[in-house]
Amino acid sequence: MMASGPKVGFNEIFLPEKQPGSSIMPGKVNPVIPEVVNQVCFQVIGNDATVTMAAEAGQMELNVFEPVLFYNLFESLEILRHACSTLRLHAIQDLKVNEHRVHDYVEHSLAMATALVKHLGYAKVSEITKQALKENKSLRTIVLEQHLMSEAEVDDALRPESMIHPR
Repeated sequence: MMASGPKVGFNEIFLPEKQPGSSIMPGKVNPVIPEVVNQVCFQVIGNDATVTMAAEAGQMELNVFEPVLFYNLFESLEILRHACSTLRLHAIQDLKVNEHRVHDYVEHSLAMATALVKHLGYAKVSEITKQALKENKSLRTIVLEQHLMSEAEVDDALRPESMIHPR
């Protein structure tokens, strides 16, 4: 939903265009498929309330409310199945990543400071992080400006993959 642009949201993905656009904002890509999935979720939530009430209302082993319970349960399963398929085929499958924007987000992420701690120590990285935030610069830029590491060392240390798959 935050990628429905053209210049708003996170702008890290481009949704496939599925309709002409907004009647009030020419050029906007309406997120119609995610909106359809939201509507299905609303229906499932309503069905869940019905299932819950029908299960609670049954007496002992006799539950005359099983027909409405099962009807809503099976309807939820069916519409969720269709919604997942629709989302995959018409949104996720043709989704494009704005690689430049994603790279920029990672490059300016202060969370990457954690990867520098083992190289520069907590106190120094804390100082660098505060400076990067204050000056709106990347951690990489500050480290290189202060000649704390070589460019190759910084590149290796600030690999995003190192945050989830350490060597």
